[in-house]
Amino acid sequence: MSEADFAGRGTTPLVLTIPGLNSSGPTHWQSIWERTRGDCDRVDLGMWASPRRNSWVTKLDHAIKMAPAPVILVAHSLGCLAVAWWAALEGQPYGWPVAGALLVAPPDCDRNDACQAVGGFGPVPKVSLPFPSVVVASRDDPYASIDRSHSMAKFWGSHFVDVGALGHINAESDVGAWLFGQRLLDRLIASANDRARMPPGDRSSAGPWSLYPPVAAPGPEHSGTRG
Repeated sequence: MSEADFAGRGTTPLVLTIPGLNSSGPTHWQSIWERTRGDCDRVDLGMWASPRRNSWVTKLDHAIKMAPAPVILVAHSLGCLAVAWWAALEGQPYGWPVAGALLVAPPDCDRNDACQAVGGFGPVPKVSLPFPSVVVASRDDPYASIDRSHSMAKFWGSHFVDVGALGHINAESDVGAWLFGQRLLDRLIASANDRARMPPGDRSSAGPWSLYPPVAAPGPEHSGTRG
């Protein structure tokens, strides 16, 4: 499928979820989205307990190339680093075939106390991602400080969202279906569809936040409650 095909058909992007170390269990918001949304498919990167950077990047690249529609990536934890490394090693024209990415709780793989599996994805690639992206971080994430998370977002040219104290934004964070995250994802999907209808020369300047009113800042209604 070419970019022209996407623009002509108005195809809604496919959402590929990319878990982190040890994958995402049944109560993780990624797993819940896969069961309930109808537009999410998990990328089987394999070697979940002992990941290797190049293997994950290769499998992610295969999943992207095999997708029958443009792709929105939804990565959690170490999956975010797989996405960043894919962009650094494989690359693409801006916004195609990956039309956007939601990157949640990326770990700091450059920390001295990072476990071997996480440290193997270092150093954090300092490359602007060739698609609109959003980095979501928590103020009490044990795997990355909020300042380091913000730095990674700057490296990648991503919009940054601070959701307050939600730990590693995983099953233990008790966010259930994580409705706020779904609002961010829906924004990326809507923006991708709108960009596809724009003249090619205008698409790179239209990020996910330029076409719609801002998403409300995180608050008590979703910061720790089940959706």
